[in-house]
Amino acid sequence: MRVVVRVRPGASRERVGGRYGDGSDAALVVAVTARAVDGAATAAVLKAVAAAFDVKLRDVTLVSGATHRTKVLDVDVPESLGALRLRGLLDS
Repeated sequence: MRVVVRVRPGASRERVGGRYGDGSDAALVVAVTARAVDGAATAAVLKAVAAAFDVKLRDVTLVSGATHRTKVLDVDVPESLGALRLRGLLDS
């Protein structure tokens, strides 16, 4: 399934949850402690999203946004389970 995330690099603690934006186009907020230097924040985002969806790191791939705060990820998870988990994360 495709997931749009909004990254907060340099956060005091790692957290996956919340909305950035309104309506059905809202992005999932992912806060990571890594700074946005040399891809460190992107790597941390992939790891955090994998943990949040309870999948292996190799099941999460970056589609676009390598150097942007808004990223599009593919998460290899059954659609019904992934949609349920995403809804819960967006509402937290």
